[in-house]
Amino acid sequence: MPKLETIEEFIAMVESNEHDKAIEKFYTIEASMQENQSEPRVGRDFLVANEKNTLSKVKSLVSKCIRPYFINGDDVVIQWFFKFEWKDGRVSEIEEITCQKWEGELIKKEKFFYDPKQFLEM
Repeated sequence: MPKLETIEEFIAMVESNEHDKAIEKFYTIEASMQENQSEPRVGRDFLVANEKNTLSKVKSLVSKCIRPYFINGDDVVIQWFFKFEWKDGRVSEIEEITCQKWEGELIKKEKFFYDPKQFLEM
């Protein structure tokens, strides 16, 4: 079960737009991420590379935890708001829920739930 301080540190890092560094620090080597019903991406190194690829396409980003978040043993649920200003001029605002399975102080499994229509150009 993660400590409250660990969850707060993780949230602070994401809110500082250090998404790739948060994955490096807070995910297990064999961690997986899954978006909606897509196939999970597996392996911390792959997750970091994927996040860096996404961030390379972003001109600016706002990342905000919508509190409260919920902890029940090894399960953590967080609601996020993101505003992406892409380098190609598009803007996307999304809200998502993430369900995380922690193993001690690290995330082992994460699944995101969001409406993909939110990524349509605004």
